Amino acid sequence: MFEGHDTTSASLCWTLFLLGNYPDVQEKVFEEQASIFQDSGRQPNTQDLAEMKYLERVIKESLRLYPSVPIIARYLTEDVTVGEHLFPKGSNAILHIYHAHRNPKYFPNPEAFNPDNFLPERVQGRHPYAYVPFSAGSRNCIGQKFALLEEKTVLSAVLRRFRVRALDAPSDVRLYGELVLRPQGGIRLVIEPR
Repeated sequence: MFEGHDTTSASLCWTLFLLGNYPDVQEKVFEEQASIFQDSGRQPNTQDLAEMKYLERVIKESLRLYPSVPIIARYLTEDVTVGEHLFPKGSNAILHIYHAHRNPKYFPNPEAFNPDNFLPERVQGRHPYAYVPFSAGSRNCIGQKFALLEEKTVLSAVLRRFRVRALDAPSDVRLYGELVLRPQGGIRLVIEPR
């Protein structure tokens, strides 16, 4: 339960921060919300959440740039060979997700915030471990689908009512990773009614 709440709230903050830095992307999210809800102030239902394709791409791109858990470790229960290197059974393997998500082979211009990285045609054929914000394999996050639905719900509620503007650029924010990736000194946003 701890992980689900802490990682999801971190992801929401990073997504709002990026949207506050990219008003054109924020406007596209708002337009998608307007097309789904028209003038209704109702809460989203399951069908509405499924229609939020662009917002989902925005969340995934935010998690690519700012994975809630930036590093994972695994204890090797058998010898593993990667290329020419043998990692013996009993070793600890560490995957730096933050850097893996910036591989230009899979994400051209890897430092740029580009939700189109998650268009279906770009995802198709991409190595399955090139993007692992929820880990992967038998130890992946069991709550990843719930987390995505939760984030869509919260972001929909916020962005239908407010504009978000970031006071700092991504290049100005210093990161520190404990268990969860956080900004040193927090994220400064201005939230204005639409």
